[in-house]
Amino acid sequence: MTQPHTTGTQILTLTGLRFDANLGILDSEKVAPQPIQVDAELRLGTQPLLPTDDDIHHVLDYRKVRQIIINECRAEHVNLLESLIGKLAHRLLQLPGVLGVRVKIAKLEIFEDCEVAIRVEAGHW
Repeated sequence: MTQPHTTGTQILTLTGLRFDANLGILDSEKVAPQPIQVDAELRLGTQPLLPTDDDIHHVLDYRKVRQIIINECRAEHVNLLESLIGKLAHRLLQLPGVLGVRVKIAKLEIFEDCEVAIRVEAGHW
């Protein structure tokens, strides 16, 4: 007789988070914020399929994760997308229970015919 599954790997995902941030090296980017989009995956590792209770204080609150992403990206002007994504990945890895992160930041209006994005994966997957 096989044992029923009681745990699984949990990944918290925020997709398509759009807001303005001060980012870039062009003169126009230095004087005004521009729209960016952030996608983030936070690997929480092995979790029970059926939590012991239904209390928000016993899980990673995605409302807080969303606000941390916005705050980190708006904290100060950053010249390079590579610098911003590194700072954000580092901050998300500090959250309790987070084992790994995958983050993508896209500049949505830097070119008329495409968006430009950087993706980073850090921690354990």
